[in-house]
Amino acid sequence: MKLGSTLMPLGVVALLMVACGGGDAQKAAPAEPAKPAETTQAAKPATTGEITYPPDFITADKITPPLTDAIDQTMVDNAMKIFNAKCKACHGLTEEKVVGPGWKGVIKERKPEWIMNMMLHTQWMLENDPEAQKLVEETGAQMTDQELTEKQAREMLELIRSL
Repeated sequence: MKLGSTLMPLGVVALLMVACGGGDAQKAAPAEPAKPAETTQAAKPATTGEITYPPDFITADKITPPLTDAIDQTMVDNAMKIFNAKCKACHGLTEEKVVGPGWKGVIKERKPEWIMNMMLHTQWMLENDPEAQKLVEETGAQMTDQELTEKQAREMLELIRSL
């Protein structure tokens, strides 16, 4: 039997004892108090009601084409195809909740950029946006990312505006 094969198991046992707290040194030292909450909140957005959105999020000035009073029927028609393929199972075109909220009147409750970001950055919104989190509480369901392009999200916004 080689010396290395005899020492190897002993080294593993010693390492496990130290890692798992088998030594007395760990028992003798008092536990370190928990760090104040402020050190763990540094990575989160400010809690003053303001949310720091990632740079790729849609802002009002980035909505393309820009919003006008007129509804673009071609965009609405394109959006209806997307709605029937990806959204219809959970959303309706009325105010009634299906699984998620109905879309009629949503444009009066939410900013257009918020609606587009919910479609484009669903997971981030669910994790960080209080209004999106409130919707999850109200509906008992989380929206799944539909992997829409920005153009498709803009068309969906036009459909919602048309209701």
